[in-house]
Amino acid sequence: MTTHAQPYDGQEIWFLTGSQHLYGEETLAQVAHQSRQIAERLDAAAEIPLRIVSRPVLSDAESIRRMCQEATVSDTCVGVIVWMHTFSPAKMWIAGLSALDRPVLHLHTQYNLSLPWSSIDMDFMNLNQAAHGDREFAHIEARLGVNRKVVAGHATDPRVVRRVAAWARAAAGRHAARSLRLARFGDNMREVAVTEGDKVEAQLRFGYSVNTYAVNDLVAVVDAVEAKAAAELAEEYVQSYDVVPALRPGGIRHDALLYAARQELGLRAFLTDGGFTAFTTNFEDLGGLRQLPGLAVQRLMADGYGFGGEGDWKTSALLRTLKVMGHGQPGGTSFMEDYTYHLGPGEPRILGAHMLEVCPSIAAGRPSLEIHPLSIGGREDPVRLVFDAASGPAVVVGLSDVGDRFRLTANAVDVVAPSRPLPRLPVARAVWKPRPSLAESAESWLLAGAPHHTVLSSAVDLETLSDFAAMTGVELLTIDENTSTEQFAKEIRWNAAYHRLAQAL
Repeated sequence: MTTHAQPYDGQEIWFLTGSQHLYGEETLAQVAHQSRQIAERLDAAAEIPLRIVSRPVLSDAESIRRMCQEATVSDTCVGVIVWMHTFSPAKMWIAGLSALDRPVLHLHTQYNLSLPWSSIDMDFMNLNQAAHGDREFAHIEARLGVNRKVVAGHATDPRVVRRVAAWARAAAGRHAARSLRLARFGDNMREVAVTEGDKVEAQLRFGYSVNTYAVNDLVAVVDAVEAKAAAELAEEYVQSYDVVPALRPGGIRHDALLYAARQELGLRAFLTDGGFTAFTTNFEDLGGLRQLPGLAVQRLMADGYGFGGEGDWKTSALLRTLKVMGHGQPGGTSFMEDYTYHLGPGEPRILGAHMLEVCPSIAAGRPSLEIHPLSIGGREDPVRLVFDAASGPAVVVGLSDVGDRFRLTANAVDVVAPSRPLPRLPVARAVWKPRPSLAESAESWLLAGAPHHTVLSSAVDLETLSDFAAMTGVELLTIDENTSTEQFAKEIRWNAAYHRLAQAL
């Protein structure tokens, strides 16, 4: 089922090359030709999800200013890669960089891989001056305080391609965040602290537009779904999942499956009509809904929508952002919650789950479609997909409002198969070993005041998250195999001093 929530349509990274008129038209023509070839190499790289578009060579202050302004107002440009092929006097870039409001990647490269030792002459030297042309440019970036990523190496180097790809995904995530509209169906769970937060500051910092809608506005859309449409979607469920007999046509609980289909169709219609790419629900505020949405939420997440339980809009917006960044990558991304621990024997592990809403994009195999009682919410038994998460490296990341700023906390983990079957646990789940260990991971997470609702992703890596945090000016605390609790506590204190000083300035 297609959805407007899918990212990257028509989005581009602009490749900007700096030079100057001093070298003459013949040299500038060579610069333009070689610049296009480098852009085309990057554009052809399967790892980079967005188009890399070569723009005309920039050789004077006015053309630079106009190009940067054009990038800033473009609906398709989500970031710029900048390279100084020759020497480009950096004072020419002051007005342009000051006007630019797009993520910047400074690619420190050159056209040739190897020096032609036996034939090199001054013509070659004048054409290939990035070794010091980029240093001139980097000086003005630093002087202006331009927030940028620097990648050095030849455009054919897999490391360079990987780092450019990570930055491009982060740029796409930032772009999606700036237009993200989130519908909260009801408020957040009563008396819960971490699901609160400053929505105005979130819109200033990320672009997230977060507003509440009456649950019964959704109920009206759900109730208006035609029976034929619900039956057709229920048949799709039967073809897509291992459906328990009670839910199949003719089964004693088939009506519950039809209502779950109504919920999905109603939610899709509401979100599509309103231009929303993320939403929340809350079991304490269900209005006229007969079930807490489970299956519908899981399938919407699989299609790229953000979601947060108990009204957790920050996690919902973060999930949508990571869905965009991880689009097309192997693996999946899901709403998650640290639920309980296995502390021994053997290596300690975390069992993550939620009441219903774990995304099947992380499933190890074909999910089972089941119906079970839910002890909270006071509604009918909800339908949900049940599965184990696929094994492999992943990241668990949470977004919290710590009062004077937003904080991202990320933990590198290894998802593993459950030690034994879980026949009586009627929800989708993931088991993981956090790095460097459960004890140091948990101690660090708690010291950070990070949330219990998180996003688990095997499609987004720490480098992409780091690039996104830099683009948005948000604090990122990383817990990985190199973390110690003592050093992590110091980093929190240093970060607090930095961010308070930066705000004061």
